[in-house]
Amino acid sequence: MTDVEHDEQQTPLTGDTAPAGDDRRGFMFKFGAALMGLGGLVISAPIVGYILSPAVKDWKKRRSWIDLGGLDQYPIGRTLLATYRNPVHGPTVGIADELPCWVRRIDESTFQVFYINCAHLGCPVHWFEESRLFMCPCHGGVYYENGDRASGPPPRGLFEYDWQVVRGKLYVFAGEMPNLQIPGKLPEDDLTPLTVDGIDYRDGQPVTPDDDTEGARP
Repeated sequence: MTDVEHDEQQTPLTGDTAPAGDDRRGFMFKFGAALMGLGGLVISAPIVGYILSPAVKDWKKRRSWIDLGGLDQYPIGRTLLATYRNPVHGPTVGIADELPCWVRRIDESTFQVFYINCAHLGCPVHWFEESRLFMCPCHGGVYYENGDRASGPPPRGLFEYDWQVVRGKLYVFAGEMPNLQIPGKLPEDDLTPLTVDGIDYRDGQPVTPDDDTEGARP
């Protein structure tokens, strides 16, 4: 074989003489990259929504006062499970419409009401009467009976409901679930009054016209 023939055999094909396989490989690479990008958007959408949701909707309007029943249902010194119908509901929610919470009665007129969700990733916590601890079965979060964090991965204690006692019944301000951006208990000024038989109540006491006037002052 001459040197000329050898050079001709080693010359790469370019331009119009390039193999069609290269074009196919380039197309498949671009197509795969596009699919990966689309998958990333699908996966990240719920996370972005979780982060931005407090900014795009007035979640405070998605809470209201809920009747948890008479005080005789909650003996002093006990922590018991109660359920209520979520005021933020729809026709397709079904049994998920019923939400549980933990009610701790400290004395005759003092309660703590806890969201059932662990402050770590939201798993339901269980109350153990013998050890007087709340424990999360998912990742080992532990809380004292007053809701303070005891151990494990949760960054804080259990979220609590605002509550008040009116006419022998326990009420909680419930609806939109709390997270690291949406609090459980709210400042008193952010709470709407509880209305029973046409009378407004705050902190278990009837609201007088003077109270409304003071609240409206700058």
